[in-house]
Amino acid sequence: MRVGVVLLPQDRWPRARERWRRAEEYGFDHAWTYDHLAWRSLADEPWFATMPLLAAVAAVTERIRLGTWVASPNFRHPVPFAKDVMGLDDISGGRLVLGLGAGGRGHDAEVLGPAPTLAERTARFAGFVELLDALLTHPVTDHAGAHYTANGARMIPGCVQQPRVPFVVAADGPRAMAVAARFGDGWATLGRPVPDDGASPSAAWEAWWAGLAEHVARFDDAARAAGRDPSAIARYLNVDAAPRYSLESVDLFEEAVGRAAALGFTDVVVHWPRAEGVYAGREAVLEEAAGRLDALRG
Repeated sequence: MRVGVVLLPQDRWPRARERWRRAEEYGFDHAWTYDHLAWRSLADEPWFATMPLLAAVAAVTERIRLGTWVASPNFRHPVPFAKDVMGLDDISGGRLVLGLGAGGRGHDAEVLGPAPTLAERTARFAGFVELLDALLTHPVTDHAGAHYTANGARMIPGCVQQPRVPFVVAADGPRAMAVAARFGDGWATLGRPVPDDGASPSAAWEAWWAGLAEHVARFDDAARAAGRDPSAIARYLNVDAAPRYSLESVDLFEEAVGRAAALGFTDVVVHWPRAEGVYAGREAVLEEAAGRLDALRG
């Protein structure tokens, strides 16, 4: 089991730099940041751009893998984005992991114009991932699709990682799962939302894990339908999508990692505690949890 941590891109660089360095010192396997222009309840708070932040992090770390959790076509075009990805893979010495998703219906979906429908968003995502794959595996790409065009798009010298930067494709619906099964080196999921029906926190927690088991079975089917061995695809779980924050306590963190492993997940992702609001918690719990990483990998 590998464990990663998400650091939201809210801090100015002097503070952010120290936190990213600590993520590596703590022994996390990978560290991520959200790829948004603004995000949910934090839309009016500080929020910095993803790719320059990760480039700066790559320059001050040595081992930890770095990733987008997750980049989407809501405001990205595959051609310039592929150039950024190639550059970041180079700066990091081949430590980039590219998390990709269809994008939600929040601020990012509407900032450049009317938000697409769910069907349009999923179809656009399929085209986005397909073209990114072509761009990052060929020196020159020509492409004419329903959503994107590339005329002689050059990606020279190509990625440090070959044949390209690994894709971790976030997918929770059947059409997105098909994209993940076709192109993903890894599959990422939030699990299934638990209805707010007044259930106790412990009951909601159990319901989320039960739904997640069904979710895993559906992805296995999608992988087999794509002609792939399900066990050959890495599986990333955002455990903080559950009804309880994983770093509420070290015991809960260890329980979450253990249950994820039992369902076949190879990687879990937690969020660096914030002072208040979403992901509110204590950094002391994060530090103590980090001290358990070697035992959890065993």
